[in-house]
This record gives sequence, structure tokens and C-alpha cells, in this order.
Amino acid sequence: MIQGKAYVLGDNVDTDQIIPAHHLVYDLDDPEERKLYGKYALSSVPSDVAGLPDGHIPFISEGADQSVFSIIVAGKNFGCGSSREHAPVALNMAGVKAVVANSYARIFYRNSIDGAYFVPYEWKIEGPKEIRTNNLIEIDEMRGELKNVTTGKVYKLGSLGEIADIIEAGGIFQYAKRMNMVK
Repeated sequence: MIQGKAYVLGDNVDTDQIIPAHHLVYDLDDPEERKLYGKYALSSVPSDVAGLPDGHIPFISEGADQSVFSIIVAGKNFGCGSSREHAPVALNMAGVKAVVANSYARIFYRNSIDGAYFVPYEWKIEGPKEIRTNNLIEIDEMRGELKNVTTGKVYKLGSLGEIADIIEAGGIFQYAKRMNMVK
């Protein structure tokens, strides 16, 4: 079960909005610098998109390097734009456990799975418009459901299929080792 506060975004959130290019200078192998990817996650989302439909709500509070929001609820084409591998890392470092979107850009989706940075769910049907930023959300992986605890409404999610095993293993390389594909 994944639980947390929702952060609501619209359609076409691109990788430069997820982690702006001028923040790609930090060393991913340095634990202190890696935290900065979380600090600047979603810092370039336009104010008319962030926290939709509630207006602009910052994803990261001033001075923090992690967000209070652990579940992103988004529209279509989440992660579009460049094939920036740092984008799913930034969300992971910010504390994101799951993203639920109508659809994903293919490369962003694969990067998210390959690194097991968070669970990328898709709605079974078009995502609901009544979920708001700050709503408490529970995702039941076994049932394939998202429950908006704030309103009591339950929504069906698309199946993770074979990617569930990759995420559970900790990423594509760990999965390959587990399956004796590599040594």
C-alpha cells in the first residue's frame, strides 16, 4: 500500500519542468549533491499548471529538499520533452512514491521503471478531475485501486503487468540479476 498526499498536475508536464536543465550540474554519486535533485524537482512547472485546479501550490517548501507530496496525479503525456534521465531521479529524491497519469512519454516511463524510482501507474479510464492537491491518497497495489481517502472515492488503475517485478526487484539490472540474465 502506498499512502500520501496528492500533488495534482495537468497535461504535458515535460522533463525540463520536472528538473530544469540548469540543475543538471549535480553529481548523482555524491549523496549531498543528489539531494539537490529533490530540492529542485518540479521547480519549473508553470504556476497555471501546479496544483491544478487549485492554483499554484509549491511542490517543495522553501528550504526543504523533500516534498510533503508523495503521490503525483497527472494528465496526459507526463514526462514528455527530452530524454532526461535525471527527471525520475529528481522525483524520487523529492520523496515521490508513485505517479498516476493518463499517459506517459515513453522514454520517461522506461527510465522510471529501469531505475525503480517510483511506481508509474496509469488510470484504467481517464483520470478523475475531482482529486485535489493535498487530498490523502491510498494506492492498493494488490487490488489495482486508488482511493481518495479525503472524499472516499475509489478509482481503478491499469495493471502494472510485468513491470511490477522490475520495480519490486529495485530496477532493471537487479531484476536481470535475480532472473540469472547477468552475473
